[in-house]
Parts: sequence; C-alpha cells; structure tokens
Amino acid sequence: MIDQGKIREAVKLLLEGIDEDPGREGLKDTPDRVARMYGEILAGMEADAAVPLSRVFSVESSEMVLEKDITFYSICEHHLMPFYGKAHIAYVPDGKVVGLSKLARTVEIYAARLQIQEQMTGQIADALMKHLAPKGVMVVLEAEHMCMTMRGVKKPGSRTVSIAVRGAFEENSMLQERFFQMLRMG
Repeated sequence: MIDQGKIREAVKLLLEGIDEDPGREGLKDTPDRVARMYGEILAGMEADAAVPLSRVFSVESSEMVLEKDITFYSICEHHLMPFYGKAHIAYVPDGKVVGLSKLARTVEIYAARLQIQEQMTGQIADALMKHLAPKGVMVVLEAEHMCMTMRGVKKPGSRTVSIAVRGAFEENSMLQERFFQMLRMG
C-alpha cells in the first residue's frame, strides 16, 4: 500500500536537500501534490491483471488478434524517472478471446508500477498466457526513457524496443513476420 505520509516527508527532505525552502509559497503544497501523484501513477502496484483478463468470450476462430499503439507511461525503477511509449500485443486464441480494452488495461496495470521495460514486456506476455491460455502471445514495447534523454547521455528521441514471445510465436517465425506486417499496416 502506498504510504502518502512517507512520500510527503521524503519530498520535503528532497526539497531541503537541494537547498529549497519547502515552506515557500510555490512549494508549500508540493509534498502533498507529489504524494497524490505517486498514488495515481503507481496504482498498478496493488492491481492484478487477472481482473481485466477474467472476462472472456468463446470463439471458434484461432486467427491472430493484434491490438497496437497502446500508449503507456511508466516509472523507471533505477532513476524514478518516466519512460513512455507504445505497446503492441498479439495473441492467437485457443477457444476464447478477451475484450480489446482489457489488453490496454493489462498494459496499464504493469506500467503503473516501478518498472523496467524488459520486465514489463515479459509480465504482459506471461499474464496473457496465464489468464487467456492462448496458443501464443507476442508483445512489443517501444519507449523513450527520460533517464537517457534528459540526463546521462542526453539522447532525446532514442527509443528502446523490447519483445516477448510465448507459445506459437516462439515456434513459428512466419507468425512473427505476420505480426510485424500487421504492425506496419495503417
């Protein structure tokens, strides 16, 4: 559970640490604002992907389902700085599908945690495999990391791409190629 009192105290200490006055007009409410913000952007810490993925529908088709360009925002656990981008998720159903919005909700759950992109990619793929039991899953995340663009090497516009493949996508390179072809479609 997120402890907003501790966050408020930590922000006050941070402000003092950078030689600011936490009591000055522009900063006096900042610890509270930051605490509320972290409560919102890290709400996935306590969320379970099983919830959105539990409502499924029976289907006879086993054709690939692709949801692309799902925008996400997350916080890098190494520097506590944002990274953000797009998620692309495909799965091959095995008798059941989930509502398309549930794929986006699954991305949101894993993004709303202290995270690293590589781990998040695998978590999304594993959640789909566990809760939908499809024939296969492929997840691609493309993201810009503020810890690279605003500090350190300072390379704005650079993007990191991570991929997780499970089941039929691991075994079938033609299925992977079809995924990438569908991504390029307008």
